[in-house]
Amino acid sequence: MKLKEKLNRLSVTIFNDEYVIKGQADESHIEKVSVYVDRMMKQISQKNPDLSPKQLAVLTALNTTDELLKLQENYDELIKLLDEADNK
Repeated sequence: MKLKEKLNRLSVTIFNDEYVIKGQADESHIEKVSVYVDRMMKQISQKNPDLSPKQLAVLTALNTTDELLKLQENYDELIKLLDEADNK
């Protein structure tokens, strides 16, 4: 990381715990990500109230990664279709 790059620091609450997040992303993006993770954890917890916080975090990570990979596959397929259309 370059010395001139600014690190943003934001205090967020995820699943009733406070975290200080540091990163180069805009504070609004950090907040958006935090709200998304908090919402997912709450949704999973409502369906599975007996999960430990660790289990809940792992399931949230798995669900989020599943979404990411599906979106990546869709994106790759779209790029492939666009490339094929350009080559016609």
